[in-house]
Amino acid sequence: MNLLNGASFQRMEGALQAAEMRQRVISNNVANGDTPHFKRSEVLFEELLEQSMGNEQGKLYLKRTYQKHIPIGSASSTIPLPKLITDETTAMNNNENNVDIDREMSLLAKNQLSYNLYVQQINHEVGMMRTAIGGRA
Repeated sequence: MNLLNGASFQRMEGALQAAEMRQRVISNNVANGDTPHFKRSEVLFEELLEQSMGNEQGKLYLKRTYQKHIPIGSASSTIPLPKLITDETTAMNNNENNVDIDREMSLLAKNQLSYNLYVQQINHEVGMMRTAIGGRA
């Protein structure tokens, strides 16, 4: 039985890893706010996850436990990896740098809230499993 390998736990783990990566990328953007010709980067994860989940809505997919079973649906229930993209098209300053410090700081605060939410949700899930195993309320 794979309690921690369930789809919802894997999505939360992927979101947590994406938030961690986003924290590093935004910090790098802020640190290079005055660097000439620096182009800001950002992390895409939630959009990719939504797209991968949106295509499967309303369809039935079953997991094969034996190789000779008939496959039903798609076997690809993998969580997408976060994608790093760089904005090469815009420029904020005369030195062709495109980092807006106010925007980056608000994205940093938003990411911190998301990270805290993901950690709380994972702690809740693990706590519920611990309660179920221990039989205590």
